[in-house]
Amino acid sequence: MADLDELDTALLRELQVDARRTNRDVAAAVGISPTTALDRTRALRDRGVIRGASLELDLAAIGRPVQALIAVRIRPPSRRNIEAFRTWAAGLPDTLGVFVTSGSEDFLIHVAVPDNDSLYAFVIDKLTEHAHVADVRTSVVYEHLRNTRITPAR
Repeated sequence: MADLDELDTALLRELQVDARRTNRDVAAAVGISPTTALDRTRALRDRGVIRGASLELDLAAIGRPVQALIAVRIRPPSRRNIEAFRTWAAGLPDTLGVFVTSGSEDFLIHVAVPDNDSLYAFVIDKLTEHAHVADVRTSVVYEHLRNTRITPAR
């Protein structure tokens, strides 16, 4: 875990509000000089605490209003099969995220598709056709609430 002080935490808090803000705005919000803010933000990037900034899309506006979480079990569960499936599933165009999990399922795949027919095709034509997929359970997402701001653990 990275060693973060109060200033690092304050910078992270402000950048999570809007990563596109100017350095001058972030510095003013935290109460430090722009030079200090820039130096500390660069240091956070260099240390790997800040790995980038992402763009949040309205999935319905881009024609993908239906989301689902799909639990997948792989058989036989070898490292080679797990890693190959993970890479394959993450590369599918409907995939938002892949979680490698413990328990009765090996994966939880988060997808966004145009409609229920597309979801059915994703599960039946893609997932169940994969040679190592033993079981699939699909849950449609009615609403996805996401916390975009999190403070470092102390």
